Amino acid sequence: MKKDIHPDYHEVEVVMTDGSTFKTRSTYGKVGDQIKLDLDPLNHPAWTGRQSLIESSGQLVKFKNRFKNFGIK
Repeated sequence: MKKDIHPDYHEVEVVMTDGSTFKTRSTYGKVGDQIKLDLDPLNHPAWTGRQSLIESSGQLVKFKNRFKNFGIK
């Protein structure tokens, strides 16, 4: 294998959205850097099961408005 072609693999600290932290190894940044997450398993709808639709004029609203009187009960 060629020498000095791989990035440095070192320890970094990951900060979750609730402020809790854990250490892992990564090629991100430098030794001791922090990775602050915006989305993680504590608040992402894929893991929490909660989802909110904030759209007010998107395609979903247009679809519902178009077919609201379709006659299916």
